[in-house]
Amino acid sequence: MNLNDLNGVLPTRAVPREQTQALLDRRSVAAGLIKPRDLYTLADRLEQQAREQGERPFLIYSEQVLSYAEVDARANQMAHTFYANGLRAGDVCALAMENRPAFFCAWFGLVKLGVVVAFINTQISGRPLLHALQTTDAKALVVGEECLANVQATEGFPALPCWLIRDAENPWAGALPKGIDGHFDTRLDNAPRTTFPRDIRAHIEAQTPTLLIFTSGTTGLPKAARYSHMRWMSSGDVMECTLQVTHADVFYCCLPLYHGAAATSVTSTALRAGAAIVVRRKFSVREFWNDVARHQISIFQYIGEICRYLLNQPLRANEREHSLRCMLGAGLSPDTWQRWLDRFGPIQVFEGWGATEANAAIINVDNHFGSCGRVPDWNKTNVRLVRYDIENDCHPRDENGFYQLCNVGEVGEAMGFIVDHPDIGAGRFEGYTSADATESKIRRNVLREGDAYWSSGDLLREDADGYCYFVDRIGDTYRWKSENVSTQEVADALGDLPGLELINVYGVQVPGHEGRAGMAAVLMQADRPFDPDALYALTEARLPRYAAPVFVRVTRSADLTASFKLRKVDLQREGYCPSRCSDPLFIRDEQSRSYVPYSAEVLTRAGLTPFAVASHD
Repeated sequence: MNLNDLNGVLPTRAVPREQTQALLDRRSVAAGLIKPRDLYTLADRLEQQAREQGERPFLIYSEQVLSYAEVDARANQMAHTFYANGLRAGDVCALAMENRPAFFCAWFGLVKLGVVVAFINTQISGRPLLHALQTTDAKALVVGEECLANVQATEGFPALPCWLIRDAENPWAGALPKGIDGHFDTRLDNAPRTTFPRDIRAHIEAQTPTLLIFTSGTTGLPKAARYSHMRWMSSGDVMECTLQVTHADVFYCCLPLYHGAAATSVTSTALRAGAAIVVRRKFSVREFWNDVARHQISIFQYIGEICRYLLNQPLRANEREHSLRCMLGAGLSPDTWQRWLDRFGPIQVFEGWGATEANAAIINVDNHFGSCGRVPDWNKTNVRLVRYDIENDCHPRDENGFYQLCNVGEVGEAMGFIVDHPDIGAGRFEGYTSADATESKIRRNVLREGDAYWSSGDLLREDADGYCYFVDRIGDTYRWKSENVSTQEVADALGDLPGLELINVYGVQVPGHEGRAGMAAVLMQADRPFDPDALYALTEARLPRYAAPVFVRVTRSADLTASFKLRKVDLQREGYCPSRCSDPLFIRDEQSRSYVPYSAEVLTRAGLTPFAVASHD
């Protein structure tokens, strides 16, 4: 984001720092309510809410309304059945299921045993699925019927128990894949709904991991981040006071639960407040406002793309008459933000910055357009912005060898000071299942001898009023549709395209869109033509949609540096501008399921805008 582009968008006067800090102080108090060694878990909080307000609605799915007591009872059935099948406290169980009530019941049933739950991306199969099971050391897999195709498509699937949860909306046709236990549902139906004995998990401390959530995969395959009971529940405690949530609120859960944001911020906050959650399998542009009206939704979690999709819809009558009072998320551009409020009314937007594995975060509680958070007083946060030299890909050091803090207006990497104290949970870096991956994100001796910081890989910039703005990702990654995309991972996935000599993947800016769209420069072997249909098929088979290149240029020679590294800077400057790029250009076209030659018509059909040359010069 270029702060020079914000003229006329940002409010002319900032909220007083003291006003912002007062709310941030309340958040800090909430973050410290649960102590690391407390014998208190997610399951305890669920059971407490079921006792105190059992008849209140918890999950709303289509025409189903499940009360807190009903969700708890179904979770008990799950717990009894999992225990009878051999799971014990400390084991890891993977869960692959789309957004539906059974996801929550299976998840909560597992935590009643003290089992660590690994959320599995419902879009992956093959090597990524095997990696997910191996890196989490899963003892079993709970799989929704809607995800069976992923198991069937995976060669060399490990011999671990696979318990099937039926899905009436997506019944499996034919014989079940080998190793799938199709009788689990029968045992589940016959299991008691009585409270599962707490003594099974009574020894578990709040600092113990309860979830393994995969990151977006900025370097190689995604890493499994640890999430403790304490951190999960503290997230709800903090957001309850931030959003001023009550049991009368209704949350909207339309982002995938395996991704973390929906399973952490939304679920933990709703559970803390005793509020309801409207669950939708997948986000629907057409049904969004219908859902809001039908269920009187008051809070929803967004990514920038969702808001842009909704703004692109035709105007409707009485658009400002709705029940939404606030929204939380990330990736909202200043322009989209202002258009959203102008069109849909005065909704409080809580734009934030953080990460699945982060030990630090900032949040914009002032509805200040474009900012991902404010730091009124740097003495009251563990976040630091340290200078970063983009050209040389390094952090400048002072005369003593330490990193340098940014001045106002300077771009720097956001880092979080790692708090290591037995009685303090806030500021801890819980890391990943891989010790090497954990260590790779820690920077030591940053500002003084002996300190340690979590390295985010995100570049931010602070203005004179303490508001911070996301700028970009460090290195060979870019953000598209609010996901971090590794250029190397995309290149590796597409490297055996028939006839391919070299592929160079990078991100290019698209006016009016958050982040950068993926673009691939491909060099074909002599006398081997570029096959756009084959490339599209390869992306569908191996990459999530957000990681598939949006643009392709078929180059005549490789652009290499002196060290034989692929050069990206000049390619990014030329982007997908036909007047600057003499190579053939292609655009990903979902309609024809191929990459088609560049044209203004195809660009418009894809919802994209022409390349802005000036912004790259």
